[in-house]
Amino acid sequence: MRTATERAARTAVIGSLVLLTACANMSPQGQNTAVGAGAGAALGAGLGVLIGDSSKAALIGAGIGTVVGSVVGYNWKGVKQDVEKSGASNLGIAVIEMPDGTLKVNIPSNVSFDTSKAVLKPELLPVLDSVARALSQHPELRAKAIGYTDSTGTDAINVPLSQRRASAVTQHLAGQGVAADRLTAEGRGAANPVGDNATAEGRALNRRVELFLYAVK
Repeated sequence: MRTATERAARTAVIGSLVLLTACANMSPQGQNTAVGAGAGAALGAGLGVLIGDSSKAALIGAGIGTVVGSVVGYNWKGVKQDVEKSGASNLGIAVIEMPDGTLKVNIPSNVSFDTSKAVLKPELLPVLDSVARALSQHPELRAKAIGYTDSTGTDAINVPLSQRRASAVTQHLAGQGVAADRLTAEGRGAANPVGDNATAEGRALNRRVELFLYAVK
Protein backbone atom coordinates (compact mmCIF):
# COMPACT_ATOMS: atom_id res chain seq x y z
CA MET A 1 0.00 0.00 0.00
CA ARG A 2 1.42 3.39 -0.95
CA THR A 3 1.91 5.93 1.80
CA ALA A 4 0.38 9.39 1.62
CA THR A 5 3.84 10.79 0.89
CA GLU A 6 4.32 8.42 -2.03
CA ARG A 7 0.87 9.26 -3.42
CA ALA A 8 1.56 12.98 -3.10
CA ALA A 9 4.97 12.60 -4.73
CA ARG A 10 3.52 10.56 -7.60
CA THR A 11 0.85 13.22 -8.14
CA ALA A 12 3.51 15.95 -8.13
CA VAL A 13 5.63 14.14 -10.70
CA ILE A 14 2.68 13.40 -12.98
CA GLY A 15 1.67 17.06 -12.81
CA SER A 16 5.23 18.08 -13.53
CA LEU A 17 5.47 15.79 -16.53
CA VAL A 18 2.27 17.29 -17.92
CA LEU A 19 3.76 20.75 -17.48
CA LEU A 20 7.05 19.76 -19.08
CA THR A 21 5.18 18.23 -22.04
CA ALA A 22 3.35 21.50 -22.50
CA CYS A 23 6.69 23.31 -22.41
CA ALA A 24 7.88 21.42 -25.47
CA ASN A 25 6.08 23.80 -27.81
CA MET A 26 7.23 26.96 -26.00
CA SER A 27 10.20 29.19 -26.70
CA PRO A 28 13.25 28.62 -24.45
CA GLN A 29 12.35 31.75 -22.49
CA GLY A 30 8.81 30.54 -22.02
CA GLN A 31 10.08 27.14 -20.96
CA ASN A 32 12.24 28.71 -18.29
CA THR A 33 9.26 30.55 -16.86
CA ALA A 34 6.99 27.52 -16.96
CA VAL A 35 9.46 25.18 -15.33
CA GLY A 36 10.10 27.83 -12.74
CA ALA A 37 6.46 27.58 -11.76
CA GLY A 38 7.26 24.35 -9.96
CA ALA A 39 8.05 21.47 -12.29
CA GLY A 40 11.73 21.25 -11.40
CA ALA A 41 11.10 21.35 -7.66
CA ALA A 42 8.28 18.83 -7.88
CA LEU A 43 10.37 16.43 -9.90
CA GLY A 44 13.21 16.77 -7.43
CA ALA A 45 10.97 16.09 -4.46
CA GLY A 46 9.05 13.27 -6.10
CA LEU A 47 11.58 11.13 -7.92
CA GLY A 48 13.38 10.03 -4.76
CA VAL A 49 10.18 8.50 -3.42
CA LEU A 50 9.10 6.98 -6.71
CA ILE A 51 12.40 5.16 -7.21
CA GLY A 52 11.95 3.63 -3.78
CA ASP A 53 14.95 5.19 -2.02
CA SER A 54 13.53 7.52 0.60
CA SER A 55 16.99 8.10 2.08
CA LYS A 56 17.92 10.00 -1.08
CA ALA A 57 14.60 11.76 -1.57
CA ALA A 58 15.64 14.81 0.42
CA LEU A 59 18.88 15.14 -1.56
CA ILE A 60 17.34 15.00 -5.01
CA GLY A 61 16.35 18.51 -6.00
CA ALA A 62 17.74 20.01 -2.78
CA GLY A 63 21.46 20.17 -3.38
CA ILE A 64 21.95 23.87 -2.79
CA GLY A 65 19.62 24.03 0.20
CA THR A 66 17.97 27.32 1.05
CA VAL A 67 18.63 30.26 -1.24
CA VAL A 68 17.17 33.75 -1.42
CA GLY A 69 14.31 33.53 -3.89
CA SER A 70 12.89 30.48 -5.62
CA VAL A 71 15.09 28.50 -8.00
CA VAL A 72 13.63 28.46 -11.50
CA GLY A 73 14.23 26.22 -14.48
CA TYR A 74 16.91 27.27 -16.95
CA ASN A 75 18.22 26.31 -20.39
CA TRP A 76 21.74 25.15 -19.46
CA LYS A 77 22.84 23.79 -22.84
CA GLY A 78 25.28 26.55 -23.80
CA VAL A 79 26.74 27.01 -20.32
CA LYS A 80 27.20 23.27 -19.87
CA GLN A 81 29.01 22.91 -23.20
CA ASP A 82 31.36 25.81 -22.42
CA VAL A 83 32.31 24.39 -19.02
CA GLU A 84 32.90 20.93 -20.46
CA LYS A 85 35.07 22.33 -23.28
CA SER A 86 37.21 24.24 -20.76
CA GLY A 87 38.78 20.96 -19.64
CA ALA A 88 36.19 19.71 -17.17
CA SER A 89 35.71 16.39 -18.95
CA ASN A 90 39.45 15.67 -19.09
CA LEU A 91 39.77 16.37 -15.36
CA GLY A 92 36.88 14.10 -14.38
CA ILE A 93 34.67 17.05 -13.45
CA ALA A 94 31.03 16.15 -14.05
CA VAL A 95 28.66 18.88 -15.24
CA ILE A 96 25.12 17.74 -14.45
CA GLU A 97 21.70 19.28 -14.98
CA MET A 98 19.85 18.58 -11.73
CA PRO A 99 16.12 17.85 -11.32
CA ASP A 100 15.67 21.00 -9.25
CA GLY A 101 16.70 23.27 -12.15
CA THR A 102 20.32 23.86 -11.09
CA LEU A 103 23.53 22.98 -12.94
CA LYS A 104 26.02 21.12 -10.74
CA VAL A 105 29.74 21.19 -11.43
CA ASN A 106 31.13 18.34 -9.33
CA ILE A 107 34.80 19.01 -8.56
CA PRO A 108 36.74 16.05 -7.14
CA SER A 109 39.57 16.65 -4.68
CA ASN A 110 42.30 15.15 -6.86
CA VAL A 111 42.05 18.08 -9.30
CA SER A 112 41.14 20.80 -6.83
CA PHE A 113 43.15 20.68 -3.58
CA ASP A 114 46.07 18.89 -1.97
CA THR A 115 45.42 16.93 1.23
CA SER A 116 44.37 19.20 4.11
CA LYS A 117 44.88 22.28 1.91
CA ALA A 118 42.50 24.89 0.51
CA VAL A 119 44.67 26.29 -2.29
CA LEU A 120 43.25 25.71 -5.77
CA LYS A 121 45.33 23.57 -8.10
CA PRO A 122 46.36 25.34 -11.35
CA GLU A 123 44.71 22.76 -13.62
CA LEU A 124 41.29 23.61 -12.16
CA LEU A 125 41.50 27.33 -12.93
CA PRO A 126 40.44 27.20 -16.63
CA VAL A 127 37.26 25.39 -15.59
CA LEU A 128 36.45 27.98 -12.94
CA ASP A 129 37.27 30.74 -15.41
CA SER A 130 34.66 29.32 -17.79
CA VAL A 131 32.11 29.35 -14.97
CA ALA A 132 33.02 32.97 -14.24
CA ARG A 133 32.49 33.86 -17.91
CA ALA A 134 29.08 32.22 -17.85
CA LEU A 135 28.11 34.20 -14.77
CA SER A 136 29.34 37.41 -16.38
CA GLN A 137 27.42 36.72 -19.60
CA HIS A 138 24.25 35.72 -17.76
CA PRO A 139 23.65 38.21 -14.91
CA GLU A 140 20.49 36.38 -13.88
CA LEU A 141 22.58 33.46 -12.64
CA ARG A 142 23.99 32.87 -9.15
CA ALA A 143 26.51 30.32 -7.85
CA LYS A 144 26.86 28.40 -4.61
CA ALA A 145 29.91 26.28 -3.74
CA ILE A 146 29.49 23.52 -1.16
CA GLY A 147 32.57 21.81 0.24
CA TYR A 148 32.64 18.24 1.57
CA THR A 149 35.23 16.00 3.20
CA ASP A 150 35.39 12.31 3.97
CA SER A 151 34.67 11.07 7.50
CA THR A 152 38.33 10.91 8.53
CA GLY A 153 38.92 13.33 11.38
CA THR A 154 36.46 15.33 13.46
CA ASP A 155 33.83 17.88 12.52
CA ALA A 156 35.99 20.50 14.22
CA ILE A 157 38.57 19.91 11.49
CA ASN A 158 36.41 18.84 8.54
CA VAL A 159 33.76 21.55 8.57
CA PRO A 160 36.21 24.51 8.56
CA LEU A 161 38.33 22.79 5.90
CA SER A 162 35.31 22.22 3.67
CA GLN A 163 34.28 25.85 4.20
CA ARG A 164 37.72 27.13 3.20
CA ARG A 165 37.69 25.02 0.07
CA ALA A 166 34.24 26.21 -0.96
CA SER A 167 35.31 29.79 -0.25
CA ALA A 168 38.44 29.35 -2.37
CA VAL A 169 36.20 28.50 -5.32
CA THR A 170 33.91 31.50 -4.89
CA GLN A 171 36.84 33.83 -4.21
CA HIS A 172 38.37 32.81 -7.54
CA LEU A 173 35.09 33.55 -9.30
CA ALA A 174 34.95 36.93 -7.57
CA GLY A 175 38.52 37.59 -8.71
CA GLN A 176 37.30 37.13 -12.30
CA GLY A 177 34.80 39.93 -11.87
CA VAL A 178 31.70 38.15 -10.54
CA ALA A 179 29.95 40.27 -7.91
CA ALA A 180 30.30 38.86 -4.40
CA ASP A 181 26.56 39.16 -3.75
CA ARG A 182 25.96 36.55 -6.47
CA LEU A 183 28.20 34.00 -4.76
CA THR A 184 27.74 31.81 -1.69
CA ALA A 185 30.06 29.30 -0.03
CA GLU A 186 29.18 26.65 2.52
CA GLY A 187 31.15 23.87 4.21
CA ARG A 188 29.30 20.72 5.22
CA GLY A 189 32.21 18.56 6.35
CA ALA A 190 31.51 14.84 6.07
CA ALA A 191 27.76 15.27 5.54
CA ASN A 192 25.98 13.82 2.49
CA PRO A 193 28.56 11.18 1.49
CA VAL A 194 28.34 9.91 -2.08
CA GLY A 195 30.82 7.06 -1.52
CA ASP A 196 31.61 4.47 1.14
CA ASN A 197 33.85 6.04 3.78
CA ALA A 198 35.09 2.55 4.67
CA THR A 199 37.07 2.39 1.40
CA ALA A 200 39.78 4.60 -0.06
CA GLU A 201 37.79 4.93 -3.28
CA GLY A 202 34.68 6.00 -1.42
CA ARG A 203 36.54 8.54 0.68
CA ALA A 204 38.03 10.03 -2.47
CA LEU A 205 34.53 10.49 -3.91
CA ASN A 206 33.37 12.20 -0.73
CA ARG A 207 36.18 14.79 -0.82
CA ARG A 208 34.69 17.23 -3.29
CA VAL A 209 33.30 20.69 -3.96
CA GLU A 210 29.89 20.87 -5.60
CA LEU A 211 29.45 24.15 -7.45
CA PHE A 212 25.82 24.89 -8.28
CA LEU A 213 24.71 27.46 -10.83
CA TYR A 214 21.10 28.55 -10.60
CA ALA A 215 18.63 31.24 -11.55
CA VAL A 216 16.14 32.76 -9.14
CA LYS A 217 12.85 34.57 -9.57
